[in-house]
Order: sequence, then structure tokens, then C-alpha cells
Amino acid sequence: MRIYVLVFSFFAVFTSASAQQAKNPIIFADVPDLSMIRVGDTYYMSSTTMHMNPGLPIMKSKDLVNWALINYAYNSLGNTEELNLWQQKNAYGQGSWASSLRFHDGKYYVSTFSANTGKTHIYTTRDLENGPWEATEFKPMLHDHSLFFENGKAYMLWGGGRLHLAELLPDLSGLKAGTERILIEDASLPSLPKAGRMGLPAEGSQLFRINGMYYLFNISWPVDGMRTVIVHRAARLEGPYEGKVVLQDQGVAQGGLIDMPNGQWYAYLFQDHGAVGRIPYLVPVSWEDGWPVLGVQGKVPALLALPANKALMPGIVNSDDFNRNENQPALPLVWQWNHNPDPDLWSVTERKGFLRLKTGAITNDFLQAKNTLTQRTIGPTCSASVAIDVSQMKDGDFAGLSLLQKNYGLLGVRMEGNKKSLIMVNAMTGIPEEVARISLQDQHIFLKASCDFANKRDTADFFYSTDGRHWIAIGNPLKMSYTIPHFMGYRFGLFNYASKAAGGFVDIDYFHITTE
Repeated sequence: MRIYVLVFSFFAVFTSASAQQAKNPIIFADVPDLSMIRVGDTYYMSSTTMHMNPGLPIMKSKDLVNWALINYAYNSLGNTEELNLWQQKNAYGQGSWASSLRFHDGKYYVSTFSANTGKTHIYTTRDLENGPWEATEFKPMLHDHSLFFENGKAYMLWGGGRLHLAELLPDLSGLKAGTERILIEDASLPSLPKAGRMGLPAEGSQLFRINGMYYLFNISWPVDGMRTVIVHRAARLEGPYEGKVVLQDQGVAQGGLIDMPNGQWYAYLFQDHGAVGRIPYLVPVSWEDGWPVLGVQGKVPALLALPANKALMPGIVNSDDFNRNENQPALPLVWQWNHNPDPDLWSVTERKGFLRLKTGAITNDFLQAKNTLTQRTIGPTCSASVAIDVSQMKDGDFAGLSLLQKNYGLLGVRMEGNKKSLIMVNAMTGIPEEVARISLQDQHIFLKASCDFANKRDTADFFYSTDGRHWIAIGNPLKMSYTIPHFMGYRFGLFNYASKAAGGFVDIDYFHITTE
């Protein structure tokens, strides 16, 4: 009996301790290209959402584990045909990419770059949560750059494989003439396997100055290998730099260093995790001979000596009943539009307690539809349900709930003449296929999509209901896949578009997201 008691006691203590620890990933959702700073006892993080708007999300945490959206650096990156979904053009997988977040002389700086605008963009504010932001932009776009301040000067380091360094003009409006230099000829070399070839050359630069030394983080991806963390160090900003591989485990890579007020160090990195997207990890860091040593015996730990993870709701995703008072923003920060929205085609005030989505530009292609409103999916499992009033649809309209990626899934109501049908479209092969159709008499319908990302199963099922309580499966499972053209994890989306004539609309009563 004593043996059983001892075993039970040990198990109880172990499980209790584990319950108080943070678990990797720290965010089971698409939050890639992390850049992180600490100001006092508060941590801030920027990330990538590319073709979504508003864009360049800013998050806040007090413990490095539990994060909440607090702002975006821009409402619109630019006014191009691609960003506006005009002329059958789009910015999927583009928009703005990896950002660099910095705090210097009482100001916050976050910079990014875009192939759509061909520019480097820098946003500055004294108040990360409330703004206002001052925007500066210049050509060319500096790929995967790192913004760096020293001795009253601003620098940028950028490139892939061959890395460049240049000083910025005092007003950050461009590169200072005559200052550009090659900092490292081939930053990939430390990870080049013997008799092997490099797939992805060193990129994702993030530069830090710690205890008088300069540390440069990069990611590479050797052929037949995995995503790899490389660190170079130097005694001077201009070099020379020496480098080595500091982590090769589970493909967790790309990011940088963050310290805590108590002197502990962590590396913030992310992992490609299938259809849910690229998800953040924290890796403990120790120091040996002036080098950061990542992981526990070279491995990414499942548990961390940090406060336990809380739910991603309401900080990263959240339900919405669309009830607004005059002091609330029209849309909470958890929402982002797919590309630049048309402000005349949506409202949360025209019918109190509802999101109204109106049709505008004519299209037969869901991926070219304006004003699809999105939120992240989250792992390991999640579901989203909506209630929609479809009484004001017009002939040719299609509206409903989507799982947005190149190989998308849709469940919605299509109006043909004066008849409505509930239709599921499955585009998991890359070609949209109508796999279910049911005649619909109701003016109100409830739709649901459930996602399973556990163990990278990456499947989703759609359901409908006429009363919001009893759900009926429809169509076939969507096998979700992360595709490079979109370069983003699957997102729940609310959509309404016209294939014949503009002017119809739907009213969405609620969007409810749950974990299962």
C-alpha cells in the first residue's frame, strides 16, 4: 500500500508542477516572424500577417507566455491593385513580411518591407497601444532586415546569404549614401552540411548588442535538413563575424533573444506546423564562452519554467456578437480583412447587433472577393459558428463561413433567381468543387466549421443548423494544407460576394469561436 501511495503522491506532485509550467508552443496559432523587445517588465512583440489589414500586429505580455493584441502599425500598407484585389490581381503571400521591433530614446519603431510596394516601411510612435503612428517609407525594399540603433545612428542589416549593412538617414527616409557594405559574404556557411547543398540561404536577420558584443541571428535550411538557427558574433558592429549553428531541432527556428528582469534568457522562435500555420516557441538560453546556448541538451523543451499558458481567447482570437456602444471600435483587434477592405460595403451600425456585409465588385472567385473578414484558427482543435440573416440576398450572391487558404473550404447560401441553396465548396485539391447542395427555405441559417490540427491531422468539417442547437454535417471533410502561394495558416472568414449584380447584403448576428 505504501508503494502505491508514494507513486500516487509523486504523480500528483509532478502533474501539479506541470500544470503550473508553460508549454510549447506558447501560441498554437499563426504568429510567425517574431520580433520582440522588453521595456521595463513588459514584453512587446510584432509579427507578420502579410495580405491582411489592418497589418503588422503588435502584442503585449507580462510573462513571455500569454500575449494579447494591442495594436496594428498600419491600417493599409498601400493602394495597389494587388492589395485592393482589383483587376483579378491579389497580394496573397505578399503584403508585408518580417518586421523589426525596437525601442530607442523613448520611441517605439517597427519596420517591415513589401514586394507589392517595392519599399521598406518604418512606423514610429511613443505609445504602442494608442498611437499615433508616424509612417516613413523608402525604396528599395530591404529583405528580412533588422533595425539597429547605436551612438545616435540608425542602421539596417538585410539580405539572404550575403548580408548587407548600411546607415539610415537621420529622418529614416532612406539609406545614407556611401555607407552600404557587405557585412557577411555567406552567412549560411556554418550550417552547410558536408558534401551538401544549401536550400534556403541565411535570412531572417535579427541583430543584438549584449555585454559589448554583437550577436546576429539567422535561419537557414540545408537541403535534406531542417530549419536551422545560426548565430554570428563580433566585437565590432562592422565585424569581422564568426558564426556557428546553435539549434537544429524540430524545425524550430528564426527569431532572436529576449532577457527577463531576473536575468534569465530565452530565444523566441517559430515552427512550421502544417495547416494551422507558423507557431511560436520559447527556448531557454544559457551562455558559454560568450555564446548563447539554446535548448536543453540541444533540444526544444516541451515545458518551460514560466507561468502556465492561458487560453488564446480573448487576446489572440475571440467571439463577437457585434454589439457596439459609441465608445467601442467598430471591430476588435482580433479581426482582420483579407486585403484592403471597402469601407462602404460593411457596417456594425446599420443594424444594431449585426455585422452587415454588402456585395460590391462582381466575381465568381471567392479568393478575389472583397471584404472577407477573418480571424486565426487555433490548435489543437477549434470551431467557429455563425448565425446569418440571408433575407436580403440578390440573384448571384454567395455568403457564409469560410476556411481561408488557397485550398479553401466554404459553407454558404447561394441565391439563384429567387431560390436559395445551402452549398459546401471543397477546394482541397486546389480546384473548387461543389460537394453538397441543399434547398433552403429559411431566411436565417446557422453555419459551423470545426478544425482538427492535433498531430497535424489538419482536417475540417462543416455543419449547418436551422435552430443553432442541433447540427447536421454537410459535404465532405476538408483536408487542409499550408500552401506557399498564401504563406499563411487557415483563417475563419465571413464572406459575401456577388457574381451578377451588386447591392445585396447579409446580416451576421454572431461569430462564436470555441476550443474542443
